[in-house]
Amino acid sequence: MVHATGAGPRLPAGVVIGPLDLAARVDEALEVQAVAFGLTDEEVGIRRHIVQRHMQFPGARALGASTEEDGRLVGFVYGMPNDRAHWWSTVVEPYLRAGDDEDWLDDSFVITELHVHPGFQGRGVGRALITRITDTADRPRSLLSAIDVESPARGLYRSLGYRDLARRVYFPSAAQPYAVMGAPLPLLRPAGP
Repeated sequence: MVHATGAGPRLPAGVVIGPLDLAARVDEALEVQAVAFGLTDEEVGIRRHIVQRHMQFPGARALGASTEEDGRLVGFVYGMPNDRAHWWSTVVEPYLRAGDDEDWLDDSFVITELHVHPGFQGRGVGRALITRITDTADRPRSLLSAIDVESPARGLYRSLGYRDLARRVYFPSAAQPYAVMGAPLPLLRPAGP
């Protein structure tokens, strides 16, 4: 693996990635998230307001993966420069401080959400979304949180250079513990010809 900012992963035929007006397409994005992450209708309703609020934060941006044929959204990512005053930071700060990794909260770009429709998972869409959004970050590192189980998502993040900074992190509204992961930017890419 090497750090590089080349063309990135190859996408499935007929899928394109580009800027996403997430506030305008929030319902479509949350449909993808609901299927990929198993959200209830109530959770979707709560997340709608959270996403719309997040997209008003300075530096927040989103990318979408869509089908060329009909423009249907099959994946999305959004993030923003971290701010210690944001709710997420206030929750993870004590966990990071306990591991002497609190400095990661400064000068980082946070991946707030990354979801790919199950029919498109394992085909490079998630990798392309996260590398493209972080390639344009004006911060030297990235943070994210993921459910603290071994999963394809955690494997993807590790392959990109993310490492566990804190585990068994409990968010007030989540039943399962999360892991907070961090990576230097640019993210790792497979060495290639």
